[in-house]
Order: sequence, then structure tokens, then C-alpha cells
Amino acid sequence: MLKCLFMLIFMMPLCFYSCFYWFIHSLMFFMSFVFMMNLFFYSDFNMITYFFGFDFFSFILILLSFWICSLMMTSSGVIYNSSFYSGLFVFIIIFLMIMLYCSFSSLSLLMFYIFFEASLIPTLFLILGWGYQPERLQAGVYLIFYTLIASLPLFLVLFKVNLFSGTFIFFLLVDYSSFYFLFYLFIIFAFLVSMPMFMFHLWLPKAHVEAPISGSMILAGVLLKLGGYGIFRVMKVIMFLGIKFNYFWTILSLFGGVIMSMVCFRQVDLKSLIAYSSVAHMSLVIGGLMTMNWWGCYGSLVLMVGHGLCSSGLFCLSNIVYERLGSRSLLINKGLINLMPSMSLWWFLMSSSNMASPPSLNLSGELSLLNSIISWSPFCFLMLVFMFFFSAVYTLYMYSYSQHGKYYSGFYSYSVCYFREYHLLFLHWLPLNLFCLKMDYFYF
Repeated sequence: MLKCLFMLIFMMPLCFYSCFYWFIHSLMFFMSFVFMMNLFFYSDFNMITYFFGFDFFSFILILLSFWICSLMMTSSGVIYNSSFYSGLFVFIIIFLMIMLYCSFSSLSLLMFYIFFEASLIPTLFLILGWGYQPERLQAGVYLIFYTLIASLPLFLVLFKVNLFSGTFIFFLLVDYSSFYFLFYLFIIFAFLVSMPMFMFHLWLPKAHVEAPISGSMILAGVLLKLGGYGIFRVMKVIMFLGIKFNYFWTILSLFGGVIMSMVCFRQVDLKSLIAYSSVAHMSLVIGGLMTMNWWGCYGSLVLMVGHGLCSSGLFCLSNIVYERLGSRSLLINKGLINLMPSMSLWWFLMSSSNMASPPSLNLSGELSLLNSIISWSPFCFLMLVFMFFFSAVYTLYMYSYSQHGKYYSGFYSYSVCYFREYHLLFLHWLPLNLFCLKMDYFYF
């Protein structure tokens, strides 16, 4: 448990030697495999130190964090090649990984809150330091204000919890069913905004569009999952109130997912389209978690991991196109199958996973969430049908618009693809489709 944490901390001084970029990159992958060897099949907390420990739910999300952070360095080869503060960039990634590692493995609600908030700071630096347009300042302000203002009430509620139970440790907390509605709202609202839920999602597309590729990958891959993990952890404290009021969030998120899917049809920016599709997928996760049943919780975990890998891979593809052609607009990026035929295969593979076709993790996640939400109320069937149908529609729209058609005649010659990029996309796609063979890990 602590060996990985110490290894991350001792890697920090290496960041400031620019020649160590690929060495640290290799060490991150090595750590991913070391951590993977610790797999446990049971759902109790284990590897417990004074404040840290993990169960199956947090183990999978820490592993996802390691994998995405390693791939962030693979995707950002341009930063190293152009010597654009690559040392500071690697330092921020490792600092972010430490924050994520601590937040997913915290046994204390207060420590989880602190690391949950602290993980936003390096993400903000990634957007401000390596973003593309001047609007990145506004995107950073959106990101910080939305998430901080929503999580301040949670901070106040934590002291109330401590006052009543005398502890912040997760498995010593009990159900505070005698409390009032605002207690329930405050404790859950921070996580709903960070997921993000429909109506509080405006910070996400803005942050994605302005962020560099590494920022988009960590936002889509891991930071949205912190919200889902938080809901999973605090639901124990608000079980009684949740049974009374959760229907509101389930209905709102499913309704919002349908609307977000429709918004995706109108996007002409590739990154913006993928960001809005993230909101649609996360609304399904919120719906599953709010049903508070076994199918819902583990289905949402599977979909979170699947979405993390798939969405991150799609952002990588859009960045590869952006680096070649200098634009992410679907009005300009047409006929890419003529320019980069081998990349079209990866576009197809990632797009098919995005619309939950077998054998991707998204399919098994969506099937179990379908099971969970319809067992909660059969009337949700209609909204779920629309969501699944529209997800296929906007994914096919993105694929066909970008790959087919007549390409822009003003393009100069450019390098088609690097081995590094094929490697990056392969490492997104392989776990996303290989895990499906061992779904008993998730549904043990």
C-alpha cells in the first residue's frame, strides 16, 4: 500500500531533470503493474495503514488512475519534444497521481474531502499552463468555482457528522436517518456537481475544450469518477433519506442524459462532442448509484472504468487530428480515411466502444445499469431506450463526419502517425475490451 505512495513521492525530484521524462514514464507503467499484482477478490477493506486502505471499489479506480496518468505522459510527447516546461509538467502529473491515490484509498471522510479538493489544483495548472486558447483562464475559473462552491456545504456537514459519531472513518459511520433534508442535499451535492450532473455540467465542456490532451484525459478518465466514488461512500450515511429522495436525482439525471445526447448532435468541435457524451454517460452512472442496489453500484463501477478508458482514447484521437491539421472542427476534418487510413481503424474501435458494442466494458456496465434502473422503476425504460439509441447516433455522426467526405484541399503534407500514438491507442483499447472476458472480477 505505502510502497507505491513512497515510490511516487521519491520520483518527484527526478522530474526536474528533463532527460528523465521517458524514464519516469516507464516507472509509472512499472508501478501500474506492481499495483495490479495486489488484486483482492473480496470486498472488505485491506492493506490498512493508519489512514489508508482499499477495498475492491477503490482498488479498481486507483489502478485506472495509474494507467491514465502513465498514458498522459505517452500522449504528451509534443511537450517533451518542444521542451515546453516538460519537468514541471511531469511534476504536476505525479503530484496529481499522489492526490488521486490518497483520495481513493482514504479511510476517513475528512481526508477524502481534502484530497478530493486538492486533486483539482494540479488539473487547474494543467489547463492554465498547457491549454490552447486564451479562454482557458475562464475555463479554469469555471472548474474551480463550480466544484468549490458545491463542496463547501459538504465541508460544514462533515463537522456535524464528527459531532454525532466522534469519527470520520467510513466503516464506523452509521445512518443519520433522523437528520433533515439539507443534510442529505449538502453531503451529496458536491459529488453530483463534480460528476457532473445535468444543469451543473457547464464547467466540463469548457474545461475539456480548453485543456491540453493530458488535462482532458485526466478529467474524463479519473476526476469524474471521484464524484461517483464519493456518492458510493457517503450513501451509507444517508441511506434512509436516500430511499425517500433519490428518485429526484435518478429522474433528473436520466432526463438530462437524453437532452445531453441531443446536444451532442449539434456539436461541430470534436472535443466538445466527446465532452458532452461524457455528461450523458455519467448521468447513467448517477442513476445507477441512486437506486442503491447491488447491480447499480457495481454496474456504475464497470461503466466508470469503461468510460474512463474509452473517453480518454477518443480525446487522444481528436488530439492526434488537431496536431496534424491545426483544427478540431468537424467542418474541416472530413475525409480523414483518405489521409490517415490506419487511424480510421482506431476511430472505429473507440467509437464502437463508446456506443457500448461488445466486447467493451461499456456494454456490461450499461446492461447492469439497465437491470438496476428498470428493477427500481419500469417507467424509466423509455428514457433509457432514448439514451442508448442516441449514444449510437451521435457516435456514428462523429465517426462518419470525420472519416468520410471530401477532405480540405488546403492541407500540406504532414507525418501520418507515430508508433507512440498507435501504442497509446492500443493501451486504451486493450484493457477496455479484454476486461470483458473476466467480468466475474466485478460481479463476484
